Amino acid sequence: MEVYRMGDKYKDSIVMITGGTGSIGLELAKALLNYGPREIRLFSNDENGLFEARTLLQSHKEVVYKLGDVRDSDTVDAATQGCDFVFHAAASKHVAFCEDNPYEAVSTNIVGTRNVIRAAVDNRVHRFVFISTDKAVNPISVLGSTKLLGEKLVIASATGTGRSILSVVRFGNVLGSRGSVLLIFERQIRNNGPITVTDPKMTRFIMLPSEAAELVLKVGRLAMPGEVFVLKMKAVRIGDLAEASRDFYSKVYGKDPEGITLATIGARPGEKTHEELMTRSEAENSIAEEGYYVVNPNPKRLAHSKLRAGIPGGYVSDSVPLIEGGEIAHMLSRLGTHDE
Repeated sequence: MEVYRMGDKYKDSIVMITGGTGSIGLELAKALLNYGPREIRLFSNDENGLFEARTLLQSHKEVVYKLGDVRDSDTVDAATQGCDFVFHAAASKHVAFCEDNPYEAVSTNIVGTRNVIRAAVDNRVHRFVFISTDKAVNPISVLGSTKLLGEKLVIASATGTGRSILSVVRFGNVLGSRGSVLLIFERQIRNNGPITVTDPKMTRFIMLPSEAAELVLKVGRLAMPGEVFVLKMKAVRIGDLAEASRDFYSKVYGKDPEGITLATIGARPGEKTHEELMTRSEAENSIAEEGYYVVNPNPKRLAHSKLRAGIPGGYVSDSVPLIEGGEIAHMLSRLGTHDE
């Protein structure tokens, strides 16, 4: 199996991952270890998370742990020196907390992103990848709005940066990531329910953490300046995910699924019924590649690929085939359980 021929890019390289103790950051680090980097710098403001990461990865001496905050430009600059790659995963990313604390969301997701971009360019980092979210598309929440502005900062900074190539990767929910709905469902089932569902008809793009990490690394290898890579993702109806979780975790924890009810609690502020990965305009001006679409394709890429995305109405979670019971159960089995 081809692993995107990534070894030639990441072997002997120095890589920094902001938000390195988060679900995506740790998955990126574990995936990178397969390609022989010289050093992986996990940058995080979560001291306990860094301690846990060091315990998890203690056999890998090439991983180093940097305590700092993306809102502190001096700390970011120092941590970035000598890097070949920067993957910017640090963010305030919970819709409700961002709604309640908009200043903090702006400070991290916009000012922090600007600090990491500046550090990457000033230190002549070879490639910078900003990890974005479907909530940045036609945003109605503080989270989505700040991530959209983060994308715009990257794209605006992508030209005239000399050696540095700046790009964006955008995807939806990572199943089982820290704070995700799946972990809430699992905990509720373990405690005999009820399972709280905002709206069973809601749909969400989903993928596994390992899939997200491998595709982010692919972007780090292939992206050209200013491009936005949109990963091709499956989607699920929240009600179906809740029911499949009840069936799966009831067996794991020895519970009676018939005794665990589903309770609809209604959408929270800033939540959409269906998420979008590309606007109508973006979809009309994107190209399709294997496993992803490219928004704002570089002229060099257009010269070699004329295949348009072919999604005239935009890329929306209720417009793609929805995965159901058996396939959801397979994904859950691959994830396993999560200790609290």
